[in-house]
Amino acid sequence: MKAIVHSETGGTGVLRLVQREVPEPGPGEVRVRVAVSGVNPTDWKRRSGATAAGPAGEVVPHQDGAGTVDAVGEGVDGLAVGDRVWTYLSAHQRPTGTAQEATVLPAERVVPLPAGASFDVGASLGVPAVTAHRALTVAEDGPRRLAPGALAGTTVLVAGGAGAVGHAAVQLARWAGATVVATVSGPAKARLATAAGAHHVVDYRDADAAEQVRRVAPRGVDVVVEVALAANVELDLAVLRPLGTIASYANEGGDAVTLDVRRNMALNTRFQFVLLYTLGRPALTAAAQDVTAAVRDGAMGVGEEHGLPLVRFPLERTADAHAAVEAGTVGKVLVDVDVDVDVDVDVAAPGAGG
Repeated sequence: MKAIVHSETGGTGVLRLVQREVPEPGPGEVRVRVAVSGVNPTDWKRRSGATAAGPAGEVVPHQDGAGTVDAVGEGVDGLAVGDRVWTYLSAHQRPTGTAQEATVLPAERVVPLPAGASFDVGASLGVPAVTAHRALTVAEDGPRRLAPGALAGTTVLVAGGAGAVGHAAVQLARWAGATVVATVSGPAKARLATAAGAHHVVDYRDADAAEQVRRVAPRGVDVVVEVALAANVELDLAVLRPLGTIASYANEGGDAVTLDVRRNMALNTRFQFVLLYTLGRPALTAAAQDVTAAVRDGAMGVGEEHGLPLVRFPLERTADAHAAVEAGTVGKVLVDVDVDVDVDVDVAAPGAGG
Protein backbone atom coordinates (compact mmCIF):
# COMPACT_ATOMS: atom_id res chain seq x y z
CA MET A 1 0.00 0.00 0.00
CA LYS A 2 1.03 3.64 -0.49
CA ALA A 3 1.98 5.73 2.53
CA ILE A 4 3.56 9.09 3.29
CA VAL A 5 6.32 8.83 5.89
CA HIS A 6 9.11 10.79 7.48
CA SER A 7 11.99 9.67 9.69
CA GLU A 8 13.19 13.07 10.86
CA THR A 9 11.78 16.49 11.59
CA GLY A 10 12.17 19.38 9.21
CA GLY A 11 10.56 21.08 6.21
CA THR A 12 8.11 19.46 3.84
CA GLY A 13 11.04 17.81 2.05
CA VAL A 14 11.30 15.18 4.82
CA LEU A 15 7.99 13.68 3.64
CA ARG A 16 8.29 10.87 1.13
CA LEU A 17 5.98 8.38 -0.59
CA VAL A 18 6.74 4.71 0.08
CA GLN A 19 5.20 1.28 -0.28
CA ARG A 20 4.40 -0.52 2.98
CA GLU A 21 2.84 -3.81 3.97
CA VAL A 22 -0.84 -3.62 4.86
CA PRO A 23 -0.95 -3.76 8.70
CA GLU A 24 -3.03 -6.25 10.66
CA PRO A 25 -5.14 -5.13 13.64
CA GLY A 26 -4.37 -6.56 17.05
CA PRO A 27 -6.74 -7.03 20.00
CA GLY A 28 -8.88 -3.92 20.52
CA GLU A 29 -7.87 -2.46 17.16
CA VAL A 30 -9.48 -1.95 13.77
CA ARG A 31 -8.04 -1.37 10.33
CA VAL A 32 -9.48 1.49 8.32
CA ARG A 33 -9.15 1.78 4.57
CA VAL A 34 -8.58 5.54 4.38
CA ALA A 35 -10.54 7.53 1.79
CA VAL A 36 -9.67 11.08 2.85
CA SER A 37 -7.05 12.35 5.30
CA GLY A 38 -7.46 15.70 7.06
CA VAL A 39 -4.49 18.00 7.63
CA ASN A 40 -4.28 20.25 10.71
CA PRO A 41 -1.70 22.75 11.96
CA THR A 42 -0.65 20.19 14.56
CA ASP A 43 0.47 17.89 11.71
CA TRP A 44 2.98 20.27 10.15
CA LYS A 45 4.14 21.46 13.58
CA ARG A 46 4.92 17.89 14.64
CA ARG A 47 6.62 17.18 11.31
CA SER A 48 8.75 20.32 11.58
CA GLY A 49 9.79 19.64 15.17
CA ALA A 50 8.05 22.76 16.49
CA THR A 51 5.96 20.79 18.99
CA ALA A 52 7.61 17.37 19.14
CA ALA A 53 11.02 15.75 19.25
CA GLY A 54 12.28 13.88 16.22
CA PRO A 55 10.56 10.57 15.52
CA ALA A 56 12.13 7.31 16.62
CA GLY A 57 11.97 5.60 13.26
CA GLU A 58 9.56 5.95 10.37
CA VAL A 59 6.19 7.59 11.08
CA VAL A 60 3.05 8.32 9.07
CA PRO A 61 1.52 11.75 9.80
CA HIS A 62 -2.05 13.06 10.22
CA GLN A 63 -4.42 12.77 13.13
CA ASP A 64 -7.74 12.86 11.24
CA GLY A 65 -9.34 10.88 8.47
CA ALA A 66 -12.37 9.03 7.17
CA GLY A 67 -12.85 5.72 5.41
CA THR A 68 -14.17 2.20 5.78
CA VAL A 69 -13.41 -0.50 8.34
CA ASP A 70 -11.93 -3.50 6.53
CA ALA A 71 -10.60 -5.62 9.41
CA VAL A 72 -11.47 -5.91 13.11
CA GLY A 73 -9.25 -7.22 15.89
CA GLU A 74 -10.25 -9.47 18.74
CA GLY A 75 -12.47 -7.95 21.41
CA VAL A 76 -13.81 -5.02 19.37
CA ASP A 77 -17.51 -4.26 19.80
CA GLY A 78 -19.62 -1.73 17.92
CA LEU A 79 -17.56 -1.71 14.72
CA ALA A 80 -17.69 -4.13 11.81
CA VAL A 81 -16.12 -4.62 8.40
CA GLY A 82 -17.81 -2.29 5.93
CA ASP A 83 -18.65 0.44 8.46
CA ARG A 84 -18.01 3.99 7.26
CA VAL A 85 -16.07 5.83 9.98
CA TRP A 86 -14.19 8.94 10.99
CA THR A 87 -11.05 8.93 13.12
CA TYR A 88 -9.37 11.24 15.58
CA LEU A 89 -5.94 11.38 17.29
CA SER A 90 -4.91 8.69 14.84
CA ALA A 91 -1.18 9.46 15.17
CA HIS A 92 -1.14 10.40 18.87
CA GLN A 93 1.51 8.31 20.65
CA ARG A 94 1.52 6.05 17.59
CA PRO A 95 3.77 5.97 14.51
CA THR A 96 0.90 5.52 12.08
CA GLY A 97 -1.59 8.22 11.06
CA THR A 98 -4.03 8.57 8.17
CA ALA A 99 -1.68 9.65 5.35
CA GLN A 100 -1.72 6.10 3.98
CA GLU A 101 -4.10 3.73 2.26
CA ALA A 102 -4.82 1.70 5.40
CA THR A 103 -4.20 2.44 9.06
CA VAL A 104 -4.65 0.43 12.25
CA LEU A 105 -6.11 2.28 15.23
CA PRO A 106 -7.40 1.61 18.73
CA ALA A 107 -11.14 1.08 18.40
CA GLU A 108 -11.92 4.03 20.70
CA ARG A 109 -10.43 6.42 18.13
CA VAL A 110 -12.68 5.18 15.34
CA VAL A 111 -16.24 6.53 15.21
CA PRO A 112 -19.17 5.49 12.98
CA LEU A 113 -19.93 8.10 10.32
CA PRO A 114 -23.69 8.70 10.03
CA ALA A 115 -25.44 7.69 6.84
CA GLY A 116 -25.48 10.48 4.28
CA ALA A 117 -22.37 12.20 5.67
CA SER A 118 -19.51 12.36 3.19
CA PHE A 119 -15.95 11.26 3.83
CA ASP A 120 -15.04 14.94 3.41
CA VAL A 121 -17.17 15.74 6.46
CA GLY A 122 -15.63 12.84 8.37
CA ALA A 123 -12.06 13.86 7.60
CA SER A 124 -12.80 17.46 8.63
CA LEU A 125 -13.99 16.54 12.16
CA GLY A 126 -11.28 15.14 14.42
CA VAL A 127 -9.03 17.80 15.92
CA PRO A 128 -11.21 20.82 14.99
CA ALA A 129 -14.58 19.45 16.11
CA VAL A 130 -13.37 17.73 19.28
CA THR A 131 -11.45 20.88 20.26
CA ALA A 132 -14.54 23.01 19.65
CA HIS A 133 -16.67 20.63 21.72
CA ARG A 134 -14.27 20.87 24.65
CA ALA A 135 -14.18 24.67 24.46
CA LEU A 136 -17.99 24.81 24.55
CA THR A 137 -18.34 22.47 27.55
CA VAL A 138 -15.87 23.82 30.12
CA ALA A 139 -17.92 26.67 31.63
CA GLU A 140 -18.44 26.23 35.37
CA ASP A 141 -22.19 26.74 35.02
CA GLY A 142 -22.55 25.27 31.53
CA PRO A 143 -23.29 21.82 30.11
CA ARG A 144 -20.73 19.02 29.93
CA ARG A 145 -22.43 17.54 26.87
CA LEU A 146 -23.86 19.13 23.73
CA ALA A 147 -27.25 18.42 22.20
CA PRO A 148 -30.06 20.53 20.78
CA GLY A 149 -31.03 23.00 23.51
CA ALA A 150 -27.97 22.41 25.70
CA LEU A 151 -26.75 26.00 25.14
CA ALA A 152 -30.17 27.64 24.85
CA GLY A 153 -30.19 31.13 26.35
CA THR A 154 -26.41 31.54 26.11
CA THR A 155 -24.24 33.68 23.85
CA VAL A 156 -21.02 32.23 22.47
CA LEU A 157 -18.28 34.38 20.95
CA VAL A 158 -16.09 32.46 18.49
CA ALA A 159 -12.81 34.21 17.73
CA GLY A 160 -11.59 33.38 14.24
CA GLY A 161 -14.93 32.11 13.04
CA ALA A 162 -13.56 31.30 9.57
CA GLY A 163 -10.90 28.87 10.81
CA ALA A 164 -11.39 25.11 11.07
CA VAL A 165 -11.92 25.06 14.87
CA GLY A 166 -13.90 28.29 14.71
CA HIS A 167 -16.09 26.82 11.98
CA ALA A 168 -16.78 23.72 14.08
CA ALA A 169 -17.47 25.85 17.16
CA VAL A 170 -19.97 27.99 15.27
CA GLN A 171 -21.78 24.92 13.98
CA LEU A 172 -21.81 23.04 17.29
CA ALA A 173 -22.86 26.10 19.30
CA ARG A 174 -25.70 26.89 16.93
CA TRP A 175 -26.83 23.23 16.89
CA ALA A 176 -26.88 23.34 20.69
CA GLY A 177 -29.09 26.44 20.72
CA ALA A 178 -26.66 29.28 21.47
CA THR A 179 -26.69 32.74 19.96
CA VAL A 180 -23.39 32.77 18.08
CA VAL A 181 -21.20 35.80 17.46
CA ALA A 182 -18.05 35.30 15.36
CA THR A 183 -15.12 37.66 15.02
CA VAL A 184 -13.22 37.78 11.72
CA SER A 185 -10.69 39.95 9.88
CA GLY A 186 -12.63 41.06 6.83
CA PRO A 187 -15.63 40.66 4.52
CA ALA A 188 -14.51 37.39 2.87
CA LYS A 189 -14.14 35.63 6.21
CA ALA A 190 -17.35 37.26 7.42
CA ARG A 191 -19.18 35.52 4.58
CA LEU A 192 -17.70 32.18 5.61
CA ALA A 193 -18.62 32.60 9.28
CA THR A 194 -22.16 33.54 8.28
CA ALA A 195 -22.39 30.51 6.00
CA ALA A 196 -21.25 28.33 8.91
CA GLY A 197 -24.21 29.58 10.93
CA ALA A 198 -23.02 32.56 12.98
CA HIS A 199 -25.96 34.83 13.85
CA HIS A 200 -23.73 37.91 14.04
CA VAL A 201 -20.27 38.65 12.65
CA VAL A 202 -17.92 41.39 13.87
CA ASP A 203 -14.61 42.56 12.44
CA TYR A 204 -12.37 42.47 15.49
CA ARG A 205 -10.29 45.30 14.04
CA ASP A 206 -13.21 47.74 14.25
CA ALA A 207 -12.75 50.40 16.93
CA ASP A 208 -16.22 49.63 18.25
CA ALA A 209 -15.93 45.82 18.07
CA ALA A 210 -16.74 45.45 21.79
CA GLU A 211 -19.78 47.70 21.43
CA GLN A 212 -21.02 45.61 18.50
CA VAL A 213 -20.78 42.44 20.56
CA ARG A 214 -22.43 44.11 23.55
CA ARG A 215 -25.38 45.12 21.42
CA VAL A 216 -25.98 41.43 20.77
CA ALA A 217 -25.24 40.39 24.36
CA PRO A 218 -25.98 43.31 26.71
CA ARG A 219 -25.33 41.26 29.83
CA GLY A 220 -22.12 39.88 28.34
CA VAL A 221 -20.94 36.79 26.51
CA ASP A 222 -21.13 33.46 28.33
CA VAL A 223 -18.30 31.61 26.56
CA VAL A 224 -15.46 32.79 24.33
CA VAL A 225 -13.86 30.18 22.07
CA GLU A 226 -10.44 31.77 21.67
CA VAL A 227 -7.74 31.14 19.07
CA ALA A 228 -5.46 34.09 19.93
CA LEU A 229 -5.70 34.93 23.62
CA ALA A 230 -2.67 37.23 23.69
CA ALA A 231 -4.06 39.37 20.88
CA ASN A 232 -7.72 39.28 21.88
CA VAL A 233 -7.79 39.27 25.67
CA GLU A 234 -8.82 42.93 25.95
CA LEU A 235 -11.78 42.44 23.62
CA ASP A 236 -12.72 39.21 25.41
CA LEU A 237 -12.75 40.86 28.83
CA ALA A 238 -14.67 43.84 27.50
CA VAL A 239 -17.56 41.61 26.43
CA LEU A 240 -17.43 38.76 28.97
CA ARG A 241 -20.18 38.48 31.56
CA PRO A 242 -19.36 37.92 35.24
CA LEU A 243 -18.58 34.21 35.77
CA GLY A 244 -18.01 33.87 32.01
CA THR A 245 -15.44 31.54 30.47
CA ILE A 246 -12.61 32.12 28.00
CA ALA A 247 -11.58 28.79 26.47
CA SER A 248 -8.19 29.16 24.76
CA TYR A 249 -7.15 26.41 22.35
CA ALA A 250 -4.26 27.98 20.40
CA ASN A 251 -1.48 30.53 20.75
CA GLU A 252 -1.88 32.52 17.55
CA GLY A 253 -0.80 36.08 18.22
CA GLY A 254 1.72 35.22 20.94
CA ASP A 255 2.53 32.90 23.83
CA ALA A 256 2.42 35.36 26.75
CA VAL A 257 -0.58 37.15 28.25
CA THR A 258 -0.55 39.92 30.86
CA LEU A 259 -3.66 39.95 33.04
CA ASP A 260 -5.09 42.64 35.26
CA VAL A 261 -5.72 40.64 38.42
CA ARG A 262 -8.29 42.97 39.95
CA ARG A 263 -10.29 43.21 36.73
CA ASN A 264 -10.49 39.44 36.43
CA MET A 265 -11.35 39.08 40.11
CA ALA A 266 -14.27 41.43 39.59
CA LEU A 267 -15.50 39.35 36.65
CA ASN A 268 -14.77 36.00 38.31
CA THR A 269 -13.24 35.13 34.95
CA ARG A 270 -12.72 31.48 34.20
CA PHE A 271 -9.74 30.85 31.90
CA GLN A 272 -9.71 27.34 30.48
CA PHE A 273 -6.91 26.06 28.28
CA VAL A 274 -7.67 23.28 25.82
CA LEU A 275 -5.31 20.64 24.40
CA LEU A 276 -6.69 17.32 23.16
CA TYR A 277 -3.54 15.30 23.80
CA THR A 278 -3.89 15.53 27.58
CA LEU A 279 -7.67 15.69 27.73
CA GLY A 280 -8.37 12.12 28.78
CA ARG A 281 -10.55 9.40 27.30
CA PRO A 282 -13.92 10.23 28.95
CA ALA A 283 -13.98 13.79 27.57
CA LEU A 284 -12.75 12.62 24.15
CA THR A 285 -15.42 9.93 23.99
CA ALA A 286 -18.16 12.37 24.99
CA ALA A 287 -17.01 14.81 22.32
CA ALA A 288 -16.93 12.11 19.63
CA GLN A 289 -20.45 11.02 20.51
CA ASP A 290 -21.87 14.55 20.52
CA VAL A 291 -20.09 15.55 17.32
CA THR A 292 -21.46 12.44 15.62
CA ALA A 293 -24.95 13.37 16.78
CA ALA A 294 -24.51 16.83 15.25
CA VAL A 295 -23.36 15.24 11.98
CA ARG A 296 -26.41 12.96 12.05
CA ASP A 297 -28.59 16.06 12.39
CA GLY A 298 -26.93 17.67 9.38
CA ALA A 299 -25.29 20.41 11.45
CA MET A 300 -21.64 19.88 10.43
CA GLY A 301 -21.50 20.60 6.70
CA VAL A 302 -18.26 21.43 4.89
CA GLY A 303 -17.50 23.19 1.63
CA GLU A 304 -17.71 26.88 0.82
CA GLU A 305 -21.52 26.85 1.02
CA HIS A 306 -21.15 25.76 4.66
CA GLY A 307 -18.37 28.22 5.48
CA LEU A 308 -15.38 25.88 5.14
CA PRO A 309 -13.83 25.79 1.64
CA LEU A 310 -12.11 22.51 0.80
CA VAL A 311 -8.61 22.50 -0.67
CA ARG A 312 -7.60 19.08 -2.03
CA PHE A 313 -4.36 17.31 -2.82
CA PRO A 314 -3.62 13.73 -3.87
CA LEU A 315 -1.61 11.54 -1.49
CA GLU A 316 1.50 12.01 -3.62
CA ARG A 317 1.37 15.76 -2.93
CA THR A 318 1.00 15.60 0.85
CA ALA A 319 4.04 17.88 1.15
CA ASP A 320 2.09 20.56 -0.75
CA ALA A 321 -0.87 20.00 1.58
CA HIS A 322 1.38 20.66 4.59
CA ALA A 323 2.77 23.78 2.91
CA ALA A 324 -0.76 25.05 2.30
CA VAL A 325 -1.75 24.63 5.95
CA GLU A 326 1.48 26.19 7.16
CA ALA A 327 0.88 29.17 4.85
CA GLY A 328 -2.49 29.82 6.50
CA THR A 329 -4.82 28.52 3.80
CA VAL A 330 -8.41 29.51 4.55
CA GLY A 331 -10.58 26.42 4.73
CA LYS A 332 -9.89 22.74 5.25
CA VAL A 333 -6.98 21.01 3.54
CA LEU A 334 -7.74 17.40 2.60
CA VAL A 335 -5.61 14.66 1.10
CA ASP A 336 -7.39 12.20 -1.19
CA VAL A 337 -5.99 8.78 -0.34
CA ASP A 338 -8.31 6.26 -2.01
CA VAL A 339 -8.82 7.43 -5.58
CA ASP A 340 -11.64 4.90 -6.08
CA VAL A 341 -13.84 6.77 -3.62
CA ASP A 342 -16.36 9.17 -5.16
CA VAL A 343 -15.01 12.55 -4.04
CA ASP A 344 -14.38 15.84 -5.76
CA VAL A 345 -10.79 15.69 -6.98
CA ASP A 346 -10.39 19.30 -8.12
CA VAL A 347 -6.73 19.41 -7.05
CA ALA A 348 -5.28 22.67 -5.76
CA ALA A 349 -2.01 24.11 -6.94
CA PRO A 350 0.95 23.85 -4.53
CA GLY A 351 0.45 26.24 -1.65
CA ALA A 352 -2.89 27.48 -2.97
CA GLY A 353 -5.36 28.91 -0.50
CA GLY A 354 -9.09 28.45 -0.25
